[in-house]
Amino acid sequence: MKYFKLIALVAFVAIAYSCKTESSNKDLAYSVESQKDASGFSYETVANDPTGLRLYTLENGLKVYLSKNSDEPKIQTYIAVRAGSNYDPKESTGLAHYLEHMVFKGTDKISSIDWEKEKVFLDQISDLYEQHRAESDPDKKIEIYKKIDEVSLEASNYAVANEYDKMISSLGATGTNAYTSFEQTVYTNKIPANEFDKWLMVESERFSQLVLRLFHTELEAVFEEFNRGQDNDGWKSYFAMMDGLFPNHPYGQQTTIGVAEHLKNPSMIDIHNYFDKYYVPNNMAMVLVGDLDFDETIKKVNDTFGKLENKEVLHPTLPKEEPITTTIVKEVFGPTAENISIAYRTEGTSTEQEKLITLCDMILANGNAGLIDLNLNQKQTVQSAGCSPRFMKEYGHHTFYGSPKEGQTLDDVKLLLLAQIEKLKNGEFDDWMIDAVVNDLKLSQTQQYENSTALANMYVNAFVNQEDWNRKVEFLQDLKDISKQELVDFAKGFYKDNYVITYKRQGEDNSIVKVQNPGITPVNVNRNKSSEFLANFNKTESQLLKPKYVDYKVAIKTTKMDNGIEVSYINNEQNDLFDMNIIFDMGSDNDKKLGLAAGYMEYLGTDKYSAEELKKEFYKLGVKYYVSAGAETTYVGLNGLKENLPKGLELLEHLWNNAVPDEVAYNKYVESITKGRVDGKSQKGNILWNGLMSYGKYGDNSRLRNIFQTKELTAMDPAELVEIVKGMKNFEQRVFYYGKDIDAAVAALNTNHTVSGNLKTYPEAMAYLEKETGGNVYFVDFDMVQSEMLFLAKGDPFKAENMAASRLFNTYFGSGLASIVFQEIRESKSLAYSAFSSYSTASKKDDNNYVMAYMGTQANKMPQAVEAMMELMTNMPEAEEQFNAAKEATLKKIAAQRITKSSIFWTYEGLKRRGIDNDNREDMYNTIKDMTMDDLRNFFNTNISGENYNVMVIGNKKDIDFEALKKLGELQEMDVDYLFNYEQPEEVKM
Repeated sequence: MKYFKLIALVAFVAIAYSCKTESSNKDLAYSVESQKDASGFSYETVANDPTGLRLYTLENGLKVYLSKNSDEPKIQTYIAVRAGSNYDPKESTGLAHYLEHMVFKGTDKISSIDWEKEKVFLDQISDLYEQHRAESDPDKKIEIYKKIDEVSLEASNYAVANEYDKMISSLGATGTNAYTSFEQTVYTNKIPANEFDKWLMVESERFSQLVLRLFHTELEAVFEEFNRGQDNDGWKSYFAMMDGLFPNHPYGQQTTIGVAEHLKNPSMIDIHNYFDKYYVPNNMAMVLVGDLDFDETIKKVNDTFGKLENKEVLHPTLPKEEPITTTIVKEVFGPTAENISIAYRTEGTSTEQEKLITLCDMILANGNAGLIDLNLNQKQTVQSAGCSPRFMKEYGHHTFYGSPKEGQTLDDVKLLLLAQIEKLKNGEFDDWMIDAVVNDLKLSQTQQYENSTALANMYVNAFVNQEDWNRKVEFLQDLKDISKQELVDFAKGFYKDNYVITYKRQGEDNSIVKVQNPGITPVNVNRNKSSEFLANFNKTESQLLKPKYVDYKVAIKTTKMDNGIEVSYINNEQNDLFDMNIIFDMGSDNDKKLGLAAGYMEYLGTDKYSAEELKKEFYKLGVKYYVSAGAETTYVGLNGLKENLPKGLELLEHLWNNAVPDEVAYNKYVESITKGRVDGKSQKGNILWNGLMSYGKYGDNSRLRNIFQTKELTAMDPAELVEIVKGMKNFEQRVFYYGKDIDAAVAALNTNHTVSGNLKTYPEAMAYLEKETGGNVYFVDFDMVQSEMLFLAKGDPFKAENMAASRLFNTYFGSGLASIVFQEIRESKSLAYSAFSSYSTASKKDDNNYVMAYMGTQANKMPQAVEAMMELMTNMPEAEEQFNAAKEATLKKIAAQRITKSSIFWTYEGLKRRGIDNDNREDMYNTIKDMTMDDLRNFFNTNISGENYNVMVIGNKKDIDFEALKKLGELQEMDVDYLFNYEQPEEVKM
């Protein structure tokens, strides 16, 4: 199943199943049972629920979802509030999202040095914002804002920036973040299980009170986020689609980020009122999935969050939509490649329509054998196409999307998509498809059930959408009970001319809102100070969690095939799924045509099966295959249900041995590659992180630029590519198997995977030399609101002994909400929404490490942002308390990490590439434990300070201060075709 389908399924279908035969689920009962635990707390369970959920409701109304997963000593935590942007006042759109940001700022206890003094200034700031909002004279508004800036600086003297983040980071937490959507605001952390008490201590205080400190600097960060949205054509298309689907409902009329005018005129009073109204326990849920004891956990939750006060919550009554009876057309413009979407409005969650749409969607596109998969993607009649549903509380939508081939119009793509829907309505799909789809969903759910984060997300969605969990447990079985005729009848009645079509066209977007730089005075972050709450927090002891290391030579067992090929294996103790990889330690560096040949295999059939028939045969088995060639390694993979491994391997080997060249398919493949290159040039992320970054490292001689030109591709013989893939079997190879019954797996390999007697060694690999960095600024002109900058310096060759110091340095200095870079660039100076720095260790023992820094900021802030970042990269601020917290966090993350299942093998593969033959985390842990600020300073002075950077910049030429950029080095405006070697024009000197 394709990644996007899996995510959609996790979020909106939301239940995991054990992988059994079909009859085993037929007569299961899914009744809800009420029980009491040893401490007397009542909870609900669902019979035959494979997730083992206990759902508690505390006396104050707080819902608590608990599920046990002991794979690692961690707990995935979510605190969900059933209120999002749907509930924003019409005059304060974006409020729920901005409140989400402010909940990280602390309370009267967290982050405050002297609350009585700080509160005086915060009250002044609140009053000033009300004056600012009411004032219509632009000049007077500017004067009021200057006063806000002045008072905010005074207020910052009594606050500690990011104290919440420091405390949570010190626990060894990962994934610290939050998100806001239409109906919910959700706060996330994944914590070591032994730190649960301290996590509760912080979170129960955080949600007890709202303090809007550092307000105007965070508001500027939200503006930066707003700008990022303006630079995202995908988001703009989505907003246009939602506007068409929901002309009255907030789903379509209130974006989560809000409108610029409301962000410019916020009300702290409105935000406080929203918090007081909706952030109450009977409108919230705590979701905990991981290594926990049910009885102890609920008692601790009750002792902390149980003290929050219950209040009556009145949710707003939202408008109802009239049926869509005609096609609604929307247009969006921007620099990225053209595409189209067709969206049908659906009913929401917990409806019969949700089940029928889910089935229709998978019949149409499941990543393998759906109508769109086979008729459009497999036959390459479009550049790409697919569909995906989303079910929300009140409504949903089923969206189809496609990108055109070269010379194809968006309306051509529209007709092809609609034709697939007609096939569904006419029942033009195989009778076995519904069973196969349900099996596919079950396999995916089985994989997701092993993941505590995915399962926790399922519970969050159930809470937000007020869904009964027993209905979720029943969901897939209900799908299986739907007949083909029922599905066809539904499709005929549902899919008509009642859709919103959104054309994403290339061109200038005249709706862009320009945001001025308000000239914020940097506030004090007081990193060497702390609140009394933090002092008490630090005194609280947690039970010690000891690291567990892997003896890879014991954990990874080996055997051999009859022909002598080594098979490494790890037993899957969780379920009956397998994953088999035949590994060749050669890639496109060894043979430039290998990657091209591997991709071509996707579109080939054999003397027995067409390419489409092969996809169907694999899908019937519940088995998926792939052929993937990277720069240095090629994989032929197979995964799915263990009992079908022999048949799946037989089918894969049949394709491998008997693939038939197809000239028509190859010509379409070349067209797709060429169009993909054109589309890639319109993606700013691709230009910065692939094109510019590669050029900054390697210059002209790089993997990225060593490609076949279109005329070379066109002239190539497709039969030669097929022979390259077939000939792979003649080279040295090894196998990794993750699953049960290794003997049966090896027997299947012996039967099906036959190779020549004397395997060949690999061809010599092409070498790409990293150039010295420094003194260069590479710029690409792109139609965007923000600008993005990447600083890159080549460091010393890889040394395993430096990995400990680099990991601690990254935690302290450059990554995460509690880092020095984040505090200075965003919290204090409001110069960027996103800013980070890292010392990146090489992935191979013979390569060099790199120093990297990144910022995404408004072009009119670039000079100040560059100055601020370069000062940090030259002179590292030192804060002993923050260093100790970073050190503690790094140690705790290592202690809580468990390398298990198939990741044991893949982790070891990465270590061996670095010349490491053991679990080096033990050395890192012991080294970090003894490190001091002096050690970190020495590491910084040796490896970071004074480095010479190549600077990569992408932004709108009309807005960039080039004089400021020239101070960083020789400025070159780069042609995108030259970066990727699609064409070779001369570089443009500036």
